[in-house]
Amino acid sequence: MTTLAWGQPLGAVVQFAYVVPDIDDAAARYVEHLNVGPWIVRGPFQPPEGRYRGRPTAATFSIAHAFSGGVMIELIQQHDDSPSVFNERDLPERYGFHHWARLTGSFDDDLAALVDSGYEEAFSDRLPSGSRIVYVDATRDLAGMIELIEHTEAQERVYEGFYRAALDWGGGDPVRRDGE
Repeated sequence: MTTLAWGQPLGAVVQFAYVVPDIDDAAARYVEHLNVGPWIVRGPFQPPEGRYRGRPTAATFSIAHAFSGGVMIELIQQHDDSPSVFNERDLPERYGFHHWARLTGSFDDDLAALVDSGYEEAFSDRLPSGSRIVYVDATRDLAGMIELIEHTEAQERVYEGFYRAALDWGGGDPVRRDGE
C-alpha cells in the first residue's frame, strides 16, 4: 500500500470540502474556532478544462486548503451564478458540506466503477499540476459528491506543501494567497 506524504493511504479519503458564501470569512472562522490553518487560497479562477454535467463551464471559483492533523479541509466559494456543482442546491442549503475527495492511482478504473454503480459524472477539470479531477454525484446514497483526484507526484507535492505549512504553523499569517 502506498502511503502519502501526510500519512493517508493512497485511495483513501484525503479531503472534506465545504461550499461557503465568503472564503476569507470562512477561513477566519476555522482559524478562530477550530485552530485550523494556515489557509492557502487560490483564485478567483475559471476551471481551464471545466465541464459541468457534460458541458463547458465558465463559472468562477476560489478555493482554500488547510490541514488539521492528517485531514485536509477545502473551502469553495463561487463568485457568480453560472451553473455548477457548487450552486445546484437552493439557498441557504447550497452552503455547507459538499464532497469527499480521494487521491487515486487508478483514476480511470475508479471513475468507471463509480459510473457503473449509477453515479453521474457532474464536473471535471484539470488542476494546475496536470492532475485530472472529476466529481461524481453520489447524493442518491451519500450526503455529498465524491471527487476523484488523479495521483501524480506533482499533485502530492502540492498537498504535502499544505500539510507542512500546517505542521509549522504558529498562528501567524492565517490566510495566504497561492503564489505569495
